Amino acid sequence: MEQNYLQTLSEIRSMMERSSRFISLSGLSGVGAGVMALIGATAAFVFLNKIPFDGKIYYTDISIYRQKGGSNLTLFLFLDALAVVISAVSVGIFFTTRKAKRKGQKVWDKLTWRLLVNLAIPLFAGGVFCLALLYHNLPSLIAPSTLIFYGLSLVQGSKYTLNDVRYLGLSELALGLVAVFNLGYGLEFWTIGFGFLHIIYGSLMYWKYERTA
Repeated sequence: MEQNYLQTLSEIRSMMERSSRFISLSGLSGVGAGVMALIGATAAFVFLNKIPFDGKIYYTDISIYRQKGGSNLTLFLFLDALAVVISAVSVGIFFTTRKAKRKGQKVWDKLTWRLLVNLAIPLFAGGVFCLALLYHNLPSLIAPSTLIFYGLSLVQGSKYTLNDVRYLGLSELALGLVAVFNLGYGLEFWTIGFGFLHIIYGSLMYWKYERTA
């Protein structure tokens, strides 16, 4: 009797959670996004012929990085970052959709759009802010700014998904604030934040929620 009562409570709790939070987010999405970020960062380090944390790079002061092999540095970094974003989002959609189908849950509903809108607001503001930094010739602040606004986006969106996302957001935010006071190591901090933190977070989430599912 007591066992049936506890099971009923568990089912009610699960239904309430599904109706108020997007819980189909897969830990493998985080791992995949982190791997894509590491690949993109590696390409950037190779292009710059630079070893991580082996001296600072102030992109506005080093003319040799302005033009290499006929490719402009700004254009290369933009295309590299765009490729990382597209591949990371694609990987995220794949694993999240797969997890939702396995659990018989909907992926695209009102809750999903609410999550995306709350994620998008800080990200859009951050994107405009980074364009302003580029316009004012302050590229060294772009990498820390992306970490800060991304962290704020995750903290904002965590209200509509797993609480663990909040801790990732706070970690990204803290890392971005540290990076602001260590200009010249923007690419290194970006690699840690979008690469390694995503892999660590995704692995923990997979172990916690999906390993025994």
